[in-house]
Amino acid sequence: MIDYISGKITELTPTSVVVDNNGIGYGAEISLQTYALLENKSECRVYIQTQLNPRDGTSVDYGFATKDERALFQLITSVSGMGAASARMVLSSLSADELREAILAENIAILKSIKGIGLKTAQRMVLELKDKLVKGEGVDSGALFQAAGNEIVDEAVSALTALGFSKPNINKAIQKILKDNPTVSVEQLIRTALQIL
Repeated sequence: MIDYISGKITELTPTSVVVDNNGIGYGAEISLQTYALLENKSECRVYIQTQLNPRDGTSVDYGFATKDERALFQLITSVSGMGAASARMVLSSLSADELREAILAENIAILKSIKGIGLKTAQRMVLELKDKLVKGEGVDSGALFQAAGNEIVDEAVSALTALGFSKPNINKAIQKILKDNPTVSVEQLIRTALQIL
């Protein structure tokens, strides 16, 4: 399995990239998000996700400029009925932060605005991905609560991380506490989280 490829960019289009590594050209399908990050570079590192086509047994390599985008791609393709082409369309239409915010806020309208995503698919994405994002899969914990802009949560996450707890566990605990008490103080939030953790 290839994790990433580093080298010179020999071909770059809005949908694909070819990276030369020691005289071998590796091609990968990319999103517009990755294209924008690679556009003015001569060398790059592209993170790879290989997807198998169940119909004919062929495989396609998808490339991402960041591990974060690759993790989101993996999450999107885990949704029933969402293939690699649909996942690439989602990541071409929304930035990683916009996508996370839309799912966490259950903003079906934004998801439906993506070409090829209908009402049922948008609802399925929210249903199947919200809990995974809350648990820290495919997400930077700092981005998890950005939509709410909650400074208390940011302080609590920083304190609990400094104490050595894992981000997925912290996120899960904080979500539970905020659900029961949305107006909790930072001290109460940290104390209650420590009891849960």
